[in-house]
Amino acid sequence: MVVELISVGTEILLGNIVNTNASFLAEKCATLGLSLYYQTSVGDNQKRVEETLQTALGRSDVVIMTGGLGPTQDDLTKEAASEVMGKELVEDPHTRQRITQYFSKNQTIITENNWKQALVPDGAIVVDNDNGTAPGIIIEDGGKTVILLPGPPNELIPMFTKDIAPYLNKLQPETIYSRMIKLCGIGESAAETMIKDMIAEQTNPTIAPYAKVGEVHLRVTAKAKDEEEAKKLIKPVVKELKARFGSNVYSTDEEETLEESIVKLLIKKKLTVSTAESCTGGMLAARLVNVSGVSDVFRQGFITYSNKAKRKLLSVQKSTLREHGAVSAKTAKEMARGGVIAADSDICVAITGIAGPEGGTDEKPVGLVYIACCVDHKVTVKEFHFTGNRQKVREQSVVKALTLLRDCILDV
Repeated sequence: MVVELISVGTEILLGNIVNTNASFLAEKCATLGLSLYYQTSVGDNQKRVEETLQTALGRSDVVIMTGGLGPTQDDLTKEAASEVMGKELVEDPHTRQRITQYFSKNQTIITENNWKQALVPDGAIVVDNDNGTAPGIIIEDGGKTVILLPGPPNELIPMFTKDIAPYLNKLQPETIYSRMIKLCGIGESAAETMIKDMIAEQTNPTIAPYAKVGEVHLRVTAKAKDEEEAKKLIKPVVKELKARFGSNVYSTDEEETLEESIVKLLIKKKLTVSTAESCTGGMLAARLVNVSGVSDVFRQGFITYSNKAKRKLLSVQKSTLREHGAVSAKTAKEMARGGVIAADSDICVAITGIAGPEGGTDEKPVGLVYIACCVDHKVTVKEFHFTGNRQKVREQSVVKALTLLRDCILDV
């Protein structure tokens, strides 16, 4: 089955916002085994939206449209879709009631234009929005399906996951089932080389590698008459991937993040952790604190951007900073040791580097980062040379720090 995405919104065309919805939907459609050949962005102009939808319906079975379902005059997606599909807009009493309840719960006055969101194409399937006022809409006609989803990601993502994905899955003649193998501490090229033979011989299931910042994800997907049979097909492939990648596999749960897996390890081994950061300015601590339950294991995060802070908070020696510099293996080691003592934690991970774009030299170029981890008085330090802009260098530093932390925990 062929699906197509249309993102509606002038702000997308102008680059005012990043179209994360398209990325999310494309990945989810691939997981469902849907063929996606086209993605289009169109501004808030009803005629152009209609033309874009007409073109999409001429080559795809299902068209998913995002954005333009709000209460304002430039929200025209529903009107355009109704015109193309030959449907009259009628008020949906259930949606009107939900809009009333939403505003009442939030103690907000309902303005007249909000009732526009209660209008739906006649005969359409209405999908409740648990996080906003604009419902999702499914229009079926003549073997074609148009799905309208609200633009805000915090509304679109839960709606798609809860209601739209199961709906699309039922349209498929076969059941599609996937498992995700998440790797850290190995690059995409190396990972692909290790399973080159498996990819060359694959039929059903298939293996699809995805490169993430500092990680590699392998999606194993099988088609079968039902989920039970698909799981049986996938099981030996997942087993072989685990055998080949060993400790590089940090999770087979699609929703689990690297930091979540690390917090689980810390809790399991009854270890506490602290962080000491310079160039990343708290990004590492923030990743860990994102995890629910981390308070049981996270002691403290130090942001020691200046040399004075490194000396005062982490007891980095003045002679070390003078002779080796703030960005050095010795400084990273002393930061990690000092963090363990200052926070009274079992482990401390430290990061110091040059994120750029200024500050680099021939001896210490932009992208040079040292990461150290102290466990049981033993300090492991690694040197990295990252490329990219300031944000990318910092993001890569954090992922490598998490990976080093995980490796050190596993060795305890």
